[in-house]
Amino acid sequence: MSYFQPTRPNAMPTIIKNLIIINALVFLATIVLEGQGIFLTEYLGMFPIQSDYFRPHQVVTHIFMHGSPMHILFNMFALWMFGSPLENLWGPKRFLMFYMATGLGAAVLYSAVNTYEIYQLQQVYEAGGSAVEYMKALVRPVVGASGAVFGILTAFGILYANSLIYIYFLFPVKAKYVVTGLIIYELYRGFDNNPNDNVAHFAHLGGALIGFIIIKYWQRNRNRFY
Repeated sequence: MSYFQPTRPNAMPTIIKNLIIINALVFLATIVLEGQGIFLTEYLGMFPIQSDYFRPHQVVTHIFMHGSPMHILFNMFALWMFGSPLENLWGPKRFLMFYMATGLGAAVLYSAVNTYEIYQLQQVYEAGGSAVEYMKALVRPVVGASGAVFGILTAFGILYANSLIYIYFLFPVKAKYVVTGLIIYELYRGFDNNPNDNVAHFAHLGGALIGFIIIKYWQRNRNRFY
């Protein structure tokens, strides 16, 4: 793989800086417009395919939406911390392509799982069961860059496997173990099917999966450069 390696790593690479700015502006606009009775989540969040609120553009726009201050702070911090070495390594074009591909991959896997779950709820409803959970599922959007961030984490865990990540800023653990642990946790929580859990675990797994596939493809095609 032919990598771009600048002579001096940039602490705030161009693409990451712009992604953080865009996400922050969208989050601010969401809060401001909500006070005016305009709910951006209804237009930009990604609704289930079966929902009347679903629009194709939401597959992209939901990546730039966030549900709370902690949500956006965690995602943007992780994007900067683990994405900066990758953008410095690959250059802006390849990094942006990777980021969007993992974000879209996350959306596809999450939508596939969500579609199946809603279908099951619909079957229960049509068989005479409660319609409450079915109706709730149809109007529950997903927002956030977490899928793309998990793709970034996966790439970092592969390419910087032995780098130390300090858990709670105290306990050093190699990146490959941290990433593996996070993926196992997401798998467990995804299949746990806790009705009180509002985290899109399969979106995280989708981003990680696409990130893994892309990195392995690039490693096998070392003479290709985008």
